[in-house]
Amino acid sequence: MPLGTWLKAGTSATALVLAMAGAATAATVPAGESSAAQAAAVTLHYDDSRASGWEAAIAAGVASWNASVSNVRLVEAAPGTVAEIVIVATTGWPQATLGPVRPGRQVRVELGSQAVDQGYNKTRIIAHELGHSLGLPDTKPGPCSQLMSGSSAGTACTNATPNATERSRVQSTYASASAAARAADGRTLIDAA
Repeated sequence: MPLGTWLKAGTSATALVLAMAGAATAATVPAGESSAAQAAAVTLHYDDSRASGWEAAIAAGVASWNASVSNVRLVEAAPGTVAEIVIVATTGWPQATLGPVRPGRQVRVELGSQAVDQGYNKTRIIAHELGHSLGLPDTKPGPCSQLMSGSSAGTACTNATPNATERSRVQSTYASASAAARAADGRTLIDAA
């Protein structure tokens, strides 16, 4: 067979393989989300091994953030590995290091029982403190619809879902590679009433 025929056959086969690979990749991407957006998501690991009694609230708070934003994913760290977000239970008031935390860096979240003793909702507390780790400051005073209003929304407030503005700020913070270079602020925000 002449060389030209071999090249045409090889080119056609390569094009077919690439087209099939693209179709297979497209089939694995959830509706409404591009493969580029999935690839760009920052994965942050959390360690809650020192937050006994808060497990259900932590799972719910993490699920709330993971359902609300796509540029960052919170995943439980495997035992014995280093996590970016260290969550501990304390007897004081809830507090957290102001982020945004980045892979390889570390922030601390303290889930204080003092707030629970005063009637505040555990899931709202953890979702709020994770918001600090993701770079959101307090918005006090504020309504219950603002997750970052924290304790100023009162003890009856159980909303643990970030509002559109809060989601947008986190999405923007974790949107680009240049943003990924910014480290955590390092300030500790104490969420006392």
